[in-house]
Amino acid sequence: MRESFESALADLQQSGHRLASLSGFFVDLFPITGAAVSTVGDVLGSETISASDDVAARLDELQFDLGEGPCWEAMRTVSPVLEPDFRRRGVTRWPAFAASVDQDAVASMFAFPLSLGELKIGAVDLYAASPMTLSSRECTQATAMAEVIGRHVLRDALAEFADQDAQSGAFSRRIIHQATGIVLAQLDISPDDALLMIQARAFSTGQRMMEVAQAVVDGTLRFTRTAGGMEARS
Repeated sequence: MRESFESALADLQQSGHRLASLSGFFVDLFPITGAAVSTVGDVLGSETISASDDVAARLDELQFDLGEGPCWEAMRTVSPVLEPDFRRRGVTRWPAFAASVDQDAVASMFAFPLSLGELKIGAVDLYAASPMTLSSRECTQATAMAEVIGRHVLRDALAEFADQDAQSGAFSRRIIHQATGIVLAQLDISPDDALLMIQARAFSTGQRMMEVAQAVVDGTLRFTRTAGGMEARS
């Protein structure tokens, strides 16, 4: 019997320090064959963080090498990519990628973006060896899981960056704490996620966290929700 979504999501939220295990949550919950979690593009580089099997890892590798495929499309559009008939339609959507895939091993593919605010960092790829589709409920669940994973991956990547910036002293800590409260109120998110938004903004713009925090406190930088997620506006 497959694990319930609520149980899987609760376990996933506690698994940030075990990045290599993240793909397994999707295999346990959904009727798929395999899954992979990867960073894609320039922000964090292209790297497979977790793969449930060799086929999933190979699908990631091919997409990195060719610069096309479901993970690239999911990250670019910040939307789920669903292709239940990969063998027939994959060649039209992603010609080079589909031509390189073992058609006997992959019948359906799905991808869900990993992002936070303005940062598009990667995707979760799911594949099935036999033709299948994900229901709208399953897509909603996979999207929610990808959102949690995106925070885990980004938090891990920014840990060293944040530690270095934290050496600025007690005053910067007070400013960052104050800014975190403001972002929390602006976006109605948790304190941890509000701090992560500040870290991500600093990382993406090459600023120090204190500079971003000061702009938030001064009111010259505001975080807002948009149709595509969350973004910072000066």
